[in-house]
Amino acid sequence: MLSASYSTRFDLRAEASPGLLPRLLQPFAKRDVTPDLFQARRAGEEMEITITCHELEPSMAALITGNLGQVIGVSRVLVTQGDQVPMPRQGAVQFG
Repeated sequence: MLSASYSTRFDLRAEASPGLLPRLLQPFAKRDVTPDLFQARRAGEEMEITITCHELEPSMAALITGNLGQVIGVSRVLVTQGDQVPMPRQGAVQFG
């Protein structure tokens, strides 16, 4: 029996470094998951990153959360699941 899928938002804080963003996508890529939204902005010496995936099974979200927390430089990973995760507008492109 398949478990229900939910929208999941990962909010991260990490040290700003040149290789950070590709390292954050790696846990998704190795599980063949393409995020629906990836937004990053520099805040001084740190980066604030939001990654949103829709229709992600909770067990997969838990695995990805664990991997994100192990990425060098990541100091915080907060996860929000369910209806409180806003959907990105269709065709919206965001550059931070």
